[in-house]
Amino acid sequence: MKLFQQLDQMVEKQDGILRTAQVVEAGISKPVFYEYVKDRKMERAAHGIYVSKDSWIDAMYLIHLRFGQAVFSHETALFFHDLTDREPMAYTVTLKTGYNPASLKAEGVQVYTIKPELHGVGLTTAQTPFGHPVPIYDMERTICDLLRSRNRIEIQTYQEALKAYARRKDKNLRRLMQYAGVFRVEKILRQYLEVLL
Repeated sequence: MKLFQQLDQMVEKQDGILRTAQVVEAGISKPVFYEYVKDRKMERAAHGIYVSKDSWIDAMYLIHLRFGQAVFSHETALFFHDLTDREPMAYTVTLKTGYNPASLKAEGVQVYTIKPELHGVGLTTAQTPFGHPVPIYDMERTICDLLRSRNRIEIQTYQEALKAYARRKDKNLRRLMQYAGVFRVEKILRQYLEVLL
């Protein structure tokens, strides 16, 4: 069946992950796709997302696919930017205020919310350890997020991150101070930077 071969190629290109919407967009009907899923013994990872039985599941990429507006932030972003030596115990994301985080929280994801107009500040992408692109905040936004949320984060986590950031050659202090103004953490940031720089 030619359609199954086409789906096999899609699975291979997508590292074992297929979304129903993507299949329909390619002109393949849902009944044919569900027959393929059954035939290839694919697992349903989430609503509309199927994973081949022999592929590794990239949990971060699945979170991104299922919750499109979730941006990896805080401790998870620290890990991406090499500003911590500890792998995060749980993934941390930021959502726009008003978005219901219940299903994310049920999966053990730590959720922060922010006003919609600030959600895109410092937005960039990074590769998961499996090589998939996911949205994260840049280093400067991450530092500001840590200071904003310092009452919910271990003190040594953001202190170590600030020290690691201060040592970085690719740091952008102008951007950091600009973000600090936007997120109203200028005063506390200056106190730390005076000691570190």
